[in-house]
Amino acid sequence: QVQLVESGGGLVQAGGSLRLSCAASGRTSSIRAMGWFRQAPGKEREFVASLMWRGTSTYYADSVKGRFTISRDNAKNTVYLQMNSLKPEDTAVYYCAAGRDLLSLTLKRQPGSWNYWGQGTQVTISS
Repeated sequence: QVQLVESGGGLVQAGGSLRLSCAASGRTSSIRAMGWFRQAPGKEREFVASLMWRGTSTYYADSVKGRFTISRDNAKNTVYLQMNSLKPEDTAVYYCAAGRDLLSLTLKRQPGSWNYWGQGTQVTISS
């Protein structure tokens, strides 16, 4: 119904920047929110950032607030994650997610509250 494809991952030194992209296709008219999650080896998938597809609402995890910025281009059905001041602890597979509901973003911190997922893109930050 909805397909998500992430891109932009790679290897970056600590303090550097990276921009991830997530392109949505299929029944994109059903999308009400988009988000980013990440999962490091041996850890659970954790919330990073999210936005409403229409409107101005954004929400960030405390660990990335002030360093990461989520944005969108509705015409391109694409959401971005600009990552600055990267740290080794940011190393993880980053996943894009899409939701069909209009729940407050503060209620969508759990992976199970999202309907569609991309395959993920690896982000590695070296010391």
